[in-house]
Amino acid sequence: MDAEQYAAHAAVDQICDFYATLDHRPVTAQVERGYLAPHLANSAPQQGETWDVIMRDYHEHILPGITQWQHPMFFGYFPSNVTYEGILADMFAAMTTNPAFNWNASPAVTELEFIALNWIASMLGLSEAFHTRDEKSTSGGGVILGSASESTLIMAIAARERAVRHRVLETGRSDADVRADLLPKMVLYCTTQTHSSGHKAAKILGLQCRSLPVYREDHFGLRGETLRAALEEDLRNGRYPFYLVASYGTTNTCAIDYMPELVDVRTAYPQLWLHLDAAYAGVVWSLPEYRDVNLEAVNKNFDSLSTNLHKWGLVQFESSPTFVRDRTNLTEALSLTPEYLKSKNTGHDSVWDLRNMQITLGRRFRALKVWMVLRSYGIEGFQAHLRKCMRLAKQIHEGLASHARLEMLAPPRWGLVLFRLTKPEATTAELDALNHAFDEVLSHHSAEILLTPTTLPTIGFCFRLVVGAPATTDVHAQRAIALLTSCADATLAHASATC
Repeated sequence: MDAEQYAAHAAVDQICDFYATLDHRPVTAQVERGYLAPHLANSAPQQGETWDVIMRDYHEHILPGITQWQHPMFFGYFPSNVTYEGILADMFAAMTTNPAFNWNASPAVTELEFIALNWIASMLGLSEAFHTRDEKSTSGGGVILGSASESTLIMAIAARERAVRHRVLETGRSDADVRADLLPKMVLYCTTQTHSSGHKAAKILGLQCRSLPVYREDHFGLRGETLRAALEEDLRNGRYPFYLVASYGTTNTCAIDYMPELVDVRTAYPQLWLHLDAAYAGVVWSLPEYRDVNLEAVNKNFDSLSTNLHKWGLVQFESSPTFVRDRTNLTEALSLTPEYLKSKNTGHDSVWDLRNMQITLGRRFRALKVWMVLRSYGIEGFQAHLRKCMRLAKQIHEGLASHARLEMLAPPRWGLVLFRLTKPEATTAELDALNHAFDEVLSHHSAEILLTPTTLPTIGFCFRLVVGAPATTDVHAQRAIALLTSCADATLAHASATC
């Protein structure tokens, strides 16, 4: 075995050792901003260095600056799952690296993507309309993108181009004239709780974005009448509604927009493209007991949807399966095929070449890790992971609720627990100040636990805790309860002492 092969074998062993000791590492990087530069050279070396020297610096200087998203006590943001199967798949993908911009670039990269997407669609209970078959049996399909933000943007492009094409056909005017007239009037819709990628998509495309209000009594979900009123108002004022980003599991509260109501409204406004951002929560549809009227509405009349396997779905970043009811809306918006990019042995480049359903030309072999993870875990193993996380979230919710001064702001939803510290007859400002103090106490335990503060309408400053790491167990749930209640007591004791 030569030195390079030995280094590769050693690296795999180090990855295994890392995960075996993860529970004993700090959750959050215990470094200060700017810590790294003094430890590294100012420029790349003129001559190559030995691998043991590179690894020494990695372990001494790089790894301590990594926040451990796979840590069993990481409860912040949304989870970012990884599995050994996914790691190995990425290694094999790197071993055969190619840009995969068309079928010729590597047939397996393209064909496995469609197979993996159909596996996912079937697992989630998506209708046949979202499956990739062939251009004769169905017009639907999908692509694995890098993130839900990318999905939101790409579907906005497809919706914009569909609107322009329809207006050209309706009016008989040129494409250029229609764009000059229509684009300044186009409006993208989201809510005050929608992920920021909705606003970013509108900003990138130079279009208007309107945030619709949602209310606590509706669990912060968008109602159909709110959407209808906005559409009617904008049409009266000469605007052109073209795209709605609906949510199944918002970042702050895991809110669900009222999909059946949105579908009903859409029947009167067929130009409105309905896109569902189910980045975190879409995977729960793999559990039959979580398939409800919202999934029925999506299957019935949504144009597109995306979820992130790299959040809660055991496949590491980047893996955002995105499905569209009519893939020609994507390919007509994004296809450019010079002679050197045409695939051989097929007359359907626009359908089968993945570059025509994304912004970038090249792409990684994203399907391989999906295929390997699902084969290794099976649907039952995938489901067991989700159910375990939800059980632990309920356990943490109940443990925190037993504390007299911790207020649970909603029942646990999937892996999310929402709470704040409270005191009798306190004003909103006083509660915010108390919870900011609580956050400061928690910051001194960043090596032991990480969760995310947020601000909610009519509630104020509070905390969200999300269970999702495969390594999290009942032991860690109890550890989290003990640590959070202890920090709550310390905050209250300090507040009483300073009054």
